[in-house]
Amino acid sequence: MVGDVQPPSQGRVRGASLGLPGEGPGSLADFGTRVLAFCVDALGAALVAGLFTAPELPGNWALAAFAAITVVTLVVFGQTPGMRLLKLRIAHPRPGQRLAPWRAVVRTALLCLLVPALLVDGDGRGLHDRLTQTAVVRE
Repeated sequence: MVGDVQPPSQGRVRGASLGLPGEGPGSLADFGTRVLAFCVDALGAALVAGLFTAPELPGNWALAAFAAITVVTLVVFGQTPGMRLLKLRIAHPRPGQRLAPWRAVVRTALLCLLVPALLVDGDGRGLHDRLTQTAVVRE
């Protein structure tokens, strides 16, 4: 029947091209949750930097603290504190392996620029994730 026709490509599952499930653990995290995790990490980094710059505001030291905390926690734990709080993690191109330090450094450097993170593809992955072959997924 004419009324039963499904519109083409409307049923596309986010992450299917990466071999990820559409929902539940291992599925791509939505943009809002990723932004919230970023905000938690940025606030935490500002507080850490503020401990060293008090009584002055941390200024660019907060960005340096953000970069250091992000790189170290991604390599060691596969997630930042904000990701941990919101039950997210980095999906590695080779499951079961730790994220290579170069991937964490490049991903974080692009994230610090902010604009690459806002340039997303059809799956919602930012440029920083596409260039490092990573994805932020739900735990």
